[in-house]
Amino acid sequence: MSLKLDYVLRETAGNFRRNVTLTLATVITVTISLTLLGAALLFGDAVDNATVRWKDGVEFIVFVDHDISPELEADIRRQLEESPEVRGFIYVDKDEAYAEFQDIFRDSPEFVDVITPERLPASFRVKPTDTLPERVDELAAAFRTQPGVANVVTASKTIRQIEDLSSGLRQRVIIIAIILLVAASGLILNTIRMALFSRRRDIEVMKLVGATNWFIRVPFMFEGLIQGLIGGVIAIPLIWLTNDYFSVINDDSLSLLRDFTVDSSRVWALGFQMMGLGAIVGTVGSGIAVSRFLDT
Repeated sequence: MSLKLDYVLRETAGNFRRNVTLTLATVITVTISLTLLGAALLFGDAVDNATVRWKDGVEFIVFVDHDISPELEADIRRQLEESPEVRGFIYVDKDEAYAEFQDIFRDSPEFVDVITPERLPASFRVKPTDTLPERVDELAAAFRTQPGVANVVTASKTIRQIEDLSSGLRQRVIIIAIILLVAASGLILNTIRMALFSRRRDIEVMKLVGATNWFIRVPFMFEGLIQGLIGGVIAIPLIWLTNDYFSVINDDSLSLLRDFTVDSSRVWALGFQMMGLGAIVGTVGSGIAVSRFLDT
């Protein structure tokens, strides 16, 4: 027997009608789990974007004056090179700072359009030998009073708040999302099993007239795939809402969160990945259910 699309669609629609409650429960569970997983991954990207200046051991940044003389800039560089408390540093000129600014705010052209390289200061990103907050603050304070220095910003408080929040939150949310995905697979399995049981007589007749296992299996697997896809599609706007939430955080203790930006292409890619994962979960769960039924 050959499979036809109209037959698969008709059988799938019939199974949905027979198990409306379980189907809704399955879709809701898939949606919640994929939204949580997508939000956790999105949050990780946002943290990386917001803390890009503080990678590889950078603990404070020395911003120099816009019109600093070459002599004063060379003097600051010399002090950093000769200080035994400085393990290393990275010099970022105005063009590099502008390129980084463009990358961070690539999804906010209204910011990029009003900023030019001349408006962004050059800076030294410093890696101290001792990263204890007290020692970092003392070393930063010593450079804050140097001629030609516009400002010194440390990572001690804000960055540690965000990194602590990020690492713990992401791990917990991902674990919860995985547990919910397993639960969704179980719901899909039970939904398909009930559909198979309600049509057991029809399946026996189909096998008697020569239907292959795949002819019987495909409509039910397609049902699981559709359930997973629907859950993934609903998760996409919820992931978008999560991304928008980062831009309206007003908690002063986490002010750096206001600078969280994730490129729209990344949000779309993540949404489609969650939709694909939902389809895989649905197909696998239904495939296991059908295989168990046909083996008995």
